[in-house]
Amino acid sequence: MTPPPSISSDLKGPTLGPTYFTAFGVDERLIREALSDALSQGGEYADLFFQHRVAHNFVLEDGSVNRAFKGTELGVGVRVVKGDQTGYAFTEDLSLESVREAARTAATIAEGARTGAPQRFHMTTGLPSRYATARRWDNVRPEDKLPLLTGLNDRTFSMNDAIRKVNITFADEMSAILIADSSGRVVEDIQPMTLLYLSCVAEKNGEREQNTYGVAARQDMSFYSKDRLDVMVREAVDRTMILFDAVQAPAGEMPVVLGAGASGILLHEAIGHGMEADFNRKGTSIYADKIGRKVAQPFVNIVDEGTQEGARGSINIDDEGNAVGRTNLVENGVLTTYLHDTISAKHYGVKPTGNGRRESYQFAPLPRMRSTYMLPGPHKKEEIIASVKKGLYCSNFTNGQVQIGAGDFTFYVKNGYLIEDGKLTKPIKDVNIIGNGPKVLEQIDMVADDLTIDQGGWTCGKDGQSVPVSQGIPTVRVASITVGGRSER
Repeated sequence: MTPPPSISSDLKGPTLGPTYFTAFGVDERLIREALSDALSQGGEYADLFFQHRVAHNFVLEDGSVNRAFKGTELGVGVRVVKGDQTGYAFTEDLSLESVREAARTAATIAEGARTGAPQRFHMTTGLPSRYATARRWDNVRPEDKLPLLTGLNDRTFSMNDAIRKVNITFADEMSAILIADSSGRVVEDIQPMTLLYLSCVAEKNGEREQNTYGVAARQDMSFYSKDRLDVMVREAVDRTMILFDAVQAPAGEMPVVLGAGASGILLHEAIGHGMEADFNRKGTSIYADKIGRKVAQPFVNIVDEGTQEGARGSINIDDEGNAVGRTNLVENGVLTTYLHDTISAKHYGVKPTGNGRRESYQFAPLPRMRSTYMLPGPHKKEEIIASVKKGLYCSNFTNGQVQIGAGDFTFYVKNGYLIEDGKLTKPIKDVNIIGNGPKVLEQIDMVADDLTIDQGGWTCGKDGQSVPVSQGIPTVRVASITVGGRSER
């Protein structure tokens, strides 16, 4: 496999010198000999993915932080590619012999004459800096983090006398990665992450309701400004208290308005996965034969990108070391491309889109989303709501299930409103919406100009791997979706 066009194989830039992983004994000799073993059975391409991750997690319950965890991962994954076949092995032991043994194991996928390994390596320089931090999370002491949790707890209880219980989860991590491949390229990145979830339970007239609000980013401690924490408390409490006045929605087919921001979960799950190239290469996605064809109205545009500064789904490079930019999936209603890693890009004869991602060094990369959202459209939110005589407005979702290939889905609506005669009326709860992602895409007949990228701690699962993502959407109207609510007689 020749390096994809986005990989520089002409060995420009500085030769390999000290890196983050030098402290763990990773040097040019180890990389060269491991790649030589990886290519010893005739593999066309090989790479090494080194990772060191330090993660912390704190949980506040019943007024005190009573659980805390620290996790450390260190290891390397070795990938060998022969045609469409991938051999993969990993080890937590970074000694020369252990890494070479993993490489020989991965090499068994191939059969043929030894392929030559590079004799010189060069660092890729000039990477973007989308998540620079003043102080890395592995250098922030627990006593600097705990007041954040206890302060949130006190403020949440003070917001409303009906609050009975508050749970808060705080997590942070620092992940360093280094990728070296058989073109001689070496690239390194340091990736921060943090998230904060606030859950509260309220009691009123003998009934209890619960709801949550969370934020996440690739930023440092400065992310948790007073304004952001104020929004967290207010949203968590308001989302909970409104459920006491909520009613069940009527069941049946009706127009559904998806609120800006968190409704992007439906776009991600029911539509975005179907645009990942591996599903299309294998013919399991409904979009497998739709490149260049109309899949939505002309004012519908969908993109996936990794370039938003500090966003949870942002990355400086993907987990194959490829450049990351913006991929226009749907332009003016027409499907233009898929999300590619190196293998799928070679299959389709295109450049990788920077979507090769993996959970950790224990996994081979797959085409995965980063930050997927719909661009603003020509309508106004108020105009969209006013256009609906009888329907639903949905703003907050949980517990979705999706059949990725076909796009069939069901989502539980946690917060929303009835729309009656063009106005938001009663809040709703205990509602499911059921449909098919590609058909819903076709049914979108109004898109507002209020795109919102949600800051929640979204995590995408696929083939046993989880990766952090972002998502967003403007207010949109879907002409008809099946609503599972209260049957009317």
